[in-house]
Amino acid sequence: MPRWTRATGLSLLCAATVFPAAACTTDHPDARQATQPRHSSSARPATATSAPSTAQPSVQIPPELDVSETLAGRQEMTSGGASVAFSKGRKGQTLIIAVRCQGEGKIKVSVRPVQVSFSQPCVADESSTNYNEVDLTGADRGGVASVEAPSAVHWSMTIGHGAPVQEEPLGQG
Repeated sequence: MPRWTRATGLSLLCAATVFPAAACTTDHPDARQATQPRHSSSARPATATSAPSTAQPSVQIPPELDVSETLAGRQEMTSGGASVAFSKGRKGQTLIIAVRCQGEGKIKVSVRPVQVSFSQPCVADESSTNYNEVDLTGADRGGVASVEAPSAVHWSMTIGHGAPVQEEPLGQG
């Protein structure tokens, strides 16, 4: 089942801080929750999902993309800060930034050239994964995702390109 399904009552783990067209999802199959855009824009509204990470893979394994998505960059398990370069996609594609982390603290991710940033809380004794999708002008370009993280936090990242997410209207499902 695709990870873009809807559920209620789940906490939000990601926020697009610059553009409202970023979306965040976990790889849990029953998660979906919408957020309100922070700026008015002609871009699509942000959507975000999260789920308990009881069955999450180890942070040593970078997150996987769907079979329909194309790999653009990958970072194996890292602690502290680092930058991950990613290749360009095709026009009209979204940019997917999947981050898995473990350790007490919060990581901050800044993505250039699309000027999107988000943070993700991490927990000491379990790994958590968020899939963040950016659907705005320039998401098909190559660039760099820079991560700021405490040395106690271990993380891995996969970056890809894919077709825009088809959103379900709220209140249905």
